[in-house]
This record gives sequence, C-alpha cells and structure tokens, in this order.
Amino acid sequence: MSQLLETASGPLNCVVEVPGSKSIANRALICAALAGAGSRITNVPDGDDTVAMLEALRILGVTISQDEGNVNFSSALDLENTHEVSVHAALAGTSSRFLTALGALRKGNTLIDGFEALRQRPMQDLHVALQKLGATVASELGMYSLPVVVNGASAHGGELTLSSSVSSQFSSAILLIAPYLSSGLSLNIEGERVSESYVMMTIGVMRAFGVDVSIEAQEDTLLRICVQPGKYSATQYFVEPDASSASYPLAAVAICGGEVFIPGMKQESLQGDTGFVSLMEKMGCVARWVDNGVYLERDPHVMLQGLSVDLKDMSDLVPTVAAVALFAQGASTITGVGFIRNKESDRLGDLASELHKCGAEVKVFDDGIVITPRPLRGAELATHHDHRLAMAFGLVALQVPEVLIQEPEVVSKSWPMYWEMREQMLRSCRE
Repeated sequence: MSQLLETASGPLNCVVEVPGSKSIANRALICAALAGAGSRITNVPDGDDTVAMLEALRILGVTISQDEGNVNFSSALDLENTHEVSVHAALAGTSSRFLTALGALRKGNTLIDGFEALRQRPMQDLHVALQKLGATVASELGMYSLPVVVNGASAHGGELTLSSSVSSQFSSAILLIAPYLSSGLSLNIEGERVSESYVMMTIGVMRAFGVDVSIEAQEDTLLRICVQPGKYSATQYFVEPDASSASYPLAAVAICGGEVFIPGMKQESLQGDTGFVSLMEKMGCVARWVDNGVYLERDPHVMLQGLSVDLKDMSDLVPTVAAVALFAQGASTITGVGFIRNKESDRLGDLASELHKCGAEVKVFDDGIVITPRPLRGAELATHHDHRLAMAFGLVALQVPEVLIQEPEVVSKSWPMYWEMREQMLRSCRE
C-alpha cells in the first residue's frame, strides 16, 4: 500500500534520538555469543537485521535475555555441538554473512538461508575463503549463494588473501571468528578498497572484547590484519547511536533549513558514516560538536551547494546525499560506489529511475551518479525492498508535494520508527 507523504511548511527545529548502530550491534552480538556468560550489550536497535541476528543466536543455542534495548548473555555458543541447525536471516545481508562465518566454527552442520532477495546477494568470496580456512561450505543451489550449509569440524585458520572490492562484510565476517581458529588468522587484503571503515569498526569491536588485533597499513590503507588464537572476554558494551540513521534527520535540516540536535553522536567514532556531518558542512550547513552530541543547522536563506565526493567508505549514504543534492545549487557527483548495485536493491540504477519520476536529472555511470538540480514534481515511488531508498524518498518529499511511497514499512530493516521521527520533525515547523 502506498503512503502520501507530507511536506514541510518551514524550517525544522528539534531533537532526534536515533537507534543504536545495527552494524556495531551485530558485530558485538557475535563477539558476545562467543564470549558467553556475563556479556551485556546495551542500546541495541530493534530493526529487522538485529532481530534476525538475535533469533539466529538463540536457535544456535545461546542463552539470551532482553530488557528494553539491552541484551544479556547467560551462555556461549557451544562450538562442539554436532546437531544440525537451521537459521534464517530474512533480508539481512550482514547477519547472513556473519552467521555463515560463525557456522564455520561449529562441529555440526549450520544451514543459513534468507528470503529470495537475500539469495541473490553475492557470497562467493566468503564461501571460498571459509573453504580455504578448512571449513566445509556447500551452497544448496550450487551458485555460491544462500541457502548454504557450513561445517567447521576441520576449520583451522591460517594465511588468507581476500579481495575488498565486493564487500567489506566478507573480511569482517572472517575476522570476527578468527580468534577461535586453531591457527588464528593472517588476512591479506587486496584489490580496490570499499567500505574499509567497516573493517576498522570490526577491529574496534573485537578489541573491546579483549582480543589483540594487529594491523599493517600504508597511507591509511589496510594491507594485513593478524589475529592470534584466543577467546573473547565477557564484556559490558554500549552500542553507539547509528550514524547512518542520523544522516536522515541531519539531511532533513539541510534540505528544509533550521536546526537539529542528535544526542549521543561522537566525532571520534567507530562509524565512518559520522563523516556525513562534514559533507553537510561542505554543502552549506553549520555543525557544532559537543560532549553529548552534534548540532547541525542551515540558514534557510543560505543556498546549499553541490559537491563532488567519493563515498566508497560511506556507501550507505549515497541515497541520502543524492536527496540533499536535488535541492542544491549546481551539480553533485558521487563516485567510488559501483559496488552498491548489489545491496538490497540496485542502489544506483533503482535510485535514479525512481528520482526520474519526480523530474530529477540523475545520470548513472559505472562508479556512481551525477545529480543536476531541476524543478521536481510529485510521483509514486517504489522502494525496491530497500530501506535506504525509502528513507531517502522521505527526505525528497519534505519539499516536493504529492510524493507517494510504496511499501513504507520496509524501513523496519534498520529504523522501524522512521516515519514517526519524520512526523516529529514536521511538527516542529508547525508549532
């Protein structure tokens, strides 16, 4: 069912609390499941991806209790268990890849599956890498895709070279299980780097759970990561507010003018997407970091300016930046993101085709897009089962009347209360 979206009648002025980072939460949940009793993860988001991860860990035998946004662990994953277990990752790409790697530690078979759209996501590099580390990996469709059966009875670890050109999630998945491989892991990263900040996020979470991870880098480019055999320690871990989610209220103020405060955000963060604040500054906003969060404001009389930016380390933000660019003065060019054609949707082609319905000029090329501002009109926009497209279209509709969005509920993947947050922001310009 389509939903007609309301426009903003003026500048926005409000405080917006965003959920915890699902990227950090899923990494911390894997570490805690291996560490076992005594771990407590706080500020855990309630999006579909995190729900899928928690349900899978329970099915795998981990004893977990929850109170509000907190997750408590009373037992660890039993890696010696030989029973066959089936888990379902729904549409969660990160969860499916992390769970596939986790299966490579179990003595019993682990079947990982998901909905049809997830079965289309690339998995080959991960499956091949796990086989090189000694695990048995069998894709039921014979296509390096889900559903896949993994067995870790013979997994041993060791030296591995992995390309970073498809998805950083493959490197992260293998790093997370590395301490539990008998030979540890020496991971060489080659090829074009994409979303490398997420690999550094993984290393940061692993270190918080007591594991020593050493890295070799050249000019801020990761070359080699080494993890010795060991175990995670039970840890009390707070999940930072999600910087990707924060981009939407920040972008809303960039588009409409006004001011927003995002509590809990930190300039020094595990999340590369925190860099979105700097992008908005380059486009004409003013940011102010304080101890407990960040303020972003734009004088409605100051025009936004187009920009050229490589977003390979902030690829989830491409639809958000594109939405803001529609209302700027001058064209904007986004590069370094050809790999996002393999996300929940074709995040370049599908984004462009939907924005074209509104009269936007969006040109797609192999590595990115160019947005040239034009007068826009309302249209009915398809989300292509992609939460990031849905939320970005919600931004466009702040200034473009008569925008209808199909499947608005798709935002439940990362921010189930997104539309309520948008309404909260709109109320601020009516008062």
